[in-house]
Amino acid sequence: MPNATSTENLQILLTYGDVALASSLILLVIFISWRLRLRLTSTLLMAAARTVIQLSFIGLILAWIFAREQWYEVLIILTMMTLIASGAAKNRVKRAYKGLLTDTFIAVSISAVLVTIIAIALILRVQPWYTPQFIIPILGLILGNSLTAISLTSNQLVNAFHEQQGRIEMMLSLSATPFEAVHAPIRAAIINGMTPTLNSMLVVGIVSLPGMMTGQILAGADPTQAVRYQIVTMFLICVSSILGCTLSALLIYRRFFNDRQQLILPN
Repeated sequence: MPNATSTENLQILLTYGDVALASSLILLVIFISWRLRLRLTSTLLMAAARTVIQLSFIGLILAWIFAREQWYEVLIILTMMTLIASGAAKNRVKRAYKGLLTDTFIAVSISAVLVTIIAIALILRVQPWYTPQFIIPILGLILGNSLTAISLTSNQLVNAFHEQQGRIEMMLSLSATPFEAVHAPIRAAIINGMTPTLNSMLVVGIVSLPGMMTGQILAGADPTQAVRYQIVTMFLICVSSILGCTLSALLIYRRFFNDRQQLILPN
């Protein structure tokens, strides 16, 4: 059974047995999948196994990084996180084109890194800046939400350019500028990318308690401090998401028009 500290600072420590008990609950999910013939059993098993393996692996790495606090090691971790997030965002776009990975990397890295720098330097004022306890979790939170927003925006916008090719070319023939011709799909794509973030902000604290806040409270932190951290992270995620969606849309827009302001469909 978990051990707890004094009631003044209650902290429940989970054992491997507790983790195994939680893992066994996946059997219920598998049973539902089998009973309803959802054909998700193999996916569920793979997802559960990857969850355990990936989180255990990153836990060992973070423990090592936290103990050493070397700036170059932290920088390597941050770079790897950004590259993996860029690849994940790219893979969610169904109609990929040459250069999509570069565009997603630019959108993800600029939006996430810029907002992380603001958080570390101006809000938290962490010294030194590469303190892994702060910069790695913050960048991870921002990247996770940014890649979702960017992938939703990119996927919808690329599909719109393909599906609305006739309408866009008609507007161009009627003397509309390229941006005027595609403003409506760009707007719709950015709104679509921002929807998950905005939905979370609208119900946070009423319907849901976000992960960072819940984790801090379970770890014994002062709830008021946990709330402040959560407010900060929600605003950081919102800014990063809108920056990422906008950059992604503009980069895709640039790819789909040539120097003669003609619509092209890159492969």
